[in-house]
Amino acid sequence: MKSKYQNQKSFAGKTEVILVFLSVLPFLLAIYLFFIEKVDFTEMMYLFSALALFSILTGFTLMRGSADQLVNLVRETSDIETGKKRDPIRIDTDQELNDIAENFNSIIRKLHATDREIKEQSVQLMAYARDLSQSYQKMKEEEELRNRLSLYLEEHLVEKLIKSKSGVFFENERKEITILFADIRSFTAIAERMAPEDLVSMLNHFFTIMVDIIFRNNGMLDKFIGDQVMAVFGHISSNNSGPNDAVKAAVEMQHATEDLMKVRVKEGKETFGIGIGINTGKAIVGNVGSENRMDYTVIGNTVNVAARLEQMAKAGEIIIGEKTYQQTKGPFPVQKKSQVRVKNKTEPFICYKL
Repeated sequence: MKSKYQNQKSFAGKTEVILVFLSVLPFLLAIYLFFIEKVDFTEMMYLFSALALFSILTGFTLMRGSADQLVNLVRETSDIETGKKRDPIRIDTDQELNDIAENFNSIIRKLHATDREIKEQSVQLMAYARDLSQSYQKMKEEEELRNRLSLYLEEHLVEKLIKSKSGVFFENERKEITILFADIRSFTAIAERMAPEDLVSMLNHFFTIMVDIIFRNNGMLDKFIGDQVMAVFGHISSNNSGPNDAVKAAVEMQHATEDLMKVRVKEGKETFGIGIGINTGKAIVGNVGSENRMDYTVIGNTVNVAARLEQMAKAGEIIIGEKTYQQTKGPFPVQKKSQVRVKNKTEPFICYKL
């Protein structure tokens, strides 16, 4: 197959055409002079003819060599372009072609360096993408955890728990906490007079108000037991603010209940009051349940006493244990001091009515 560098559009092809013209014209001139003009040959003319032929052949050889080197340069660059060759171009030819080859080699070196940088950056981008994916997954997990915890804790306590590195909140431990029980008085009688839909709506509205107050005072919702609310205070805070927070929450809960009943009276609906019991002491805080269902709750005599105090409280009353009273710092005047018998306790338990 004929090379495309041998046609008249190539440098080599044009060189051949030029050399052909340069070699043919002198001979045509000689034929014209000797055969048409009948000019006689002389020794000088023979010498000039020989020199002309020598010059033509020498020029043809030199130009042909340069053309071949140019074709070779094109083939070298073509091999690099197709990937057959990665080494620099090595040729020994005319200065101009050597400069072209060196410039081409310089470009190739820069391209190789750029290719290495791109590959390194690609590796870095993959690492960044992996880190971003892990960060996104972690943020997603934290958001899910935050949403779950927000059902039990106030927002700033949720943030404190998530940012905590110790994970104490999820460990089983014995610590001093304050328990609050709040219960609707005469609920059974009220439930018998109300339609189920109205009863559930009333409870949901009531519980929403109570839980907001608990959260606002740094408490944790432990559970709902029918019409009863159980909350825990001082489970995270290390400044012994649990008793004060619990009593403050209880006062707000009684005031909120009074306001709610005023609205229900205007609407002609059933009204009720709540009794609240609060106790402070040591208890087991941890996860209790089965492998399939766990509750984070508190267990111990402190909880039992708080429940007993709540049973004693009449509608609108708040009864607190002695340790809660001793550790309370707020302006909560005590109306009455009394003693109560608690199951499994030989000594009476001292309590106070706010």
